[in-house]
Amino acid sequence: MPGLRPRRRLMKRGNARRPSPSPLRASWWRGRTQELTARLKAVHARLESRFPVITGLVDRMVSVNIFDSATRIAAQCFLTAVPLLFVLGAYAPGAVQEQVIASIRAVFGLTGQARAQVEQAFQPPDDDLRQATGLVGILMVLLSATAVSRAVQRLCRRAWQLPRTGTRVAPWRWLAWIVLWLAALVVQGLMHDGLGLGAWVAAPIVLVMQTAMWWWTQHLLLGGAVRWAPLLPGAVLTAIAVGALSVSARFYMPRALNRALADYGSAGSVFVLLSWLIVVCVAVAVGLSAGAVLSQDPFLRRRLGTPTSPPDRTGSG
Repeated sequence: MPGLRPRRRLMKRGNARRPSPSPLRASWWRGRTQELTARLKAVHARLESRFPVITGLVDRMVSVNIFDSATRIAAQCFLTAVPLLFVLGAYAPGAVQEQVIASIRAVFGLTGQARAQVEQAFQPPDDDLRQATGLVGILMVLLSATAVSRAVQRLCRRAWQLPRTGTRVAPWRWLAWIVLWLAALVVQGLMHDGLGLGAWVAAPIVLVMQTAMWWWTQHLLLGGAVRWAPLLPGAVLTAIAVGALSVSARFYMPRALNRALADYGSAGSVFVLLSWLIVVCVAVAVGLSAGAVLSQDPFLRRRLGTPTSPPDRTGSG
């Protein structure tokens, strides 16, 4: 019909005037971002349905912020270890000092200049060192050492996704954790020697000791918010990871420390030790987080009695 032709022409002209999508326009980028987000959510949902443990572990690692938490704990450990060594060198009995030296040598396999540096740190102190340290200095070192306990507590809380109000602990728990690890440092040499029975007994003994310590660490610093049984997988995984790093440290650390001391002096040894501490703390963060995820898996949840959501404990006992 003749009357419809002008309308069709007008419609064609109107369609021709509409701008086509262009990467130079913000609307084009918003559309592409929304499409990509929708696709990623769909992929995540499919993976979560097929591999719930793997996707849960990845999500937990992101929420824990593995590298940030590990770096903070490593820095706190290093800043705490140096003053504690001075305190042990000034006030610990000779037998304890010898055992600490043997433990450090056993853990790191120190030789040469690095070994001499550690032995020099535990030389018999003079009166000036004792006066400089003093009782007030000892108390300040112990109080500052609780920063490590608080950092590990935050890691455990994030691994189990507990609210802050549910993991308030009494300060004595932080001090008890420090005392535990100081006692463990003293007996590390005996453990790595297999209690005098030989190196072939050392590996299972160290593994059992590490498992017990990380099991107790989680229960202590979480204030009992999670029962003992669900904490066991995280303790076992952390003990295996730390044990493997201890074995590798005996081959890597002596060479790295001696080379750093020869090339850069004490500053080089600080860099090597701090780098190794960061690696260990990453392994601890991964082990605790993976253990929490595995404990909440349906297969282990029924056997360990893991609650769907950990109870909100506000006590400070």
